[in-house]
Amino acid sequence: MGKYTLKRLGYMLIVLVILSLIMFLIYSLVPSNRAYTDARNEMQAMKNAIPKGQQDEYFNQLYLKYQRQYGTDTDNKLILYLRWVGAYPYYDGSYNGLLQGNLGWSYDKQKPVVDVVSQPMINTIQINIYATILALGITIPLGICCAVRRGSKLDQGVQVLTIVGYSLPTFLISILFIWIFCSKLGWFPPSGMQTPGSTLTGFAAWKDEMYYRALPLITMTFCSLGGMTRYVRASMIEALSMDCIKTARAKGLRERAVIYSHAWRNALIPIVTLVVGWFLGIFSGSLVIENMFALNGMGQLMISSLRSADYDVVLLMQMFYVAISLMGNLIIDIAYGLVDPRVRVSK
Repeated sequence: MGKYTLKRLGYMLIVLVILSLIMFLIYSLVPSNRAYTDARNEMQAMKNAIPKGQQDEYFNQLYLKYQRQYGTDTDNKLILYLRWVGAYPYYDGSYNGLLQGNLGWSYDKQKPVVDVVSQPMINTIQINIYATILALGITIPLGICCAVRRGSKLDQGVQVLTIVGYSLPTFLISILFIWIFCSKLGWFPPSGMQTPGSTLTGFAAWKDEMYYRALPLITMTFCSLGGMTRYVRASMIEALSMDCIKTARAKGLRERAVIYSHAWRNALIPIVTLVVGWFLGIFSGSLVIENMFALNGMGQLMISSLRSADYDVVLLMQMFYVAISLMGNLIIDIAYGLVDPRVRVSK
């Protein structure tokens, strides 16, 4: 398993480099020139202090200065990419790329990309962790119960509810929950992250944030119940029909041991992919939920960055998602081996 993991890490690195090059080339096609914009703004501020006959020359000097500062003083895309990565020197011989910790500059927010992404990522991770744990805590026991009591009234009722929940789009469920819990019952605020003007700290601040996140959390959990419940139910029904389960029952094992020690272990193999994918999805954010409830998360940041053409932020986020996806595939393969030794790789 160790050699297999190292080999996969090597492949992942190659794929990451190739995808990063493709994404960089795509975003470099966007008609945006930061050096020209900064040179023009500085020129406008100093225009009255420079004689008209020298303005063009002075602008060209400013433009060249900013091009060298940003590493765009060449049209060679490969050199631009290597400078962005940090594997090729700038005009003055210095290196200032991803490998040196320079993750980009937000032209819209006028601060490093790391500072722009950090708080939305924290918010996204927090609410998605809560939603994922709640959803798994509900769907797994419910799916097992429906599979064990297949055909019962409980199973039929859950199947109807899960089909309805799975079929409704997320934005419609969000609007419905806002109407019920905000307009009619008045239990939760419709949007926001905390009480406006709040100066709370410590536990009081956390309690206030959870009050505002309660409705988005309920919505996210509800939207994820349908698919996962049906997936667990189908997997458990297939596992309960296996010959080894019949043999375990014939030996007189308790039904609880048959279900959780034998059937669930076999049903867990296809579920691993979905469960690991859920946990990896806590970094990505939800475009619909975050926009509907005005949450400062990764999905909201992605939309706002695309609208403002803040492509350094978008490119870094895309690179992060690619890395998470590649790592997720490796984690899923390793998890398969932990759940079922028959698929464990030893070479």
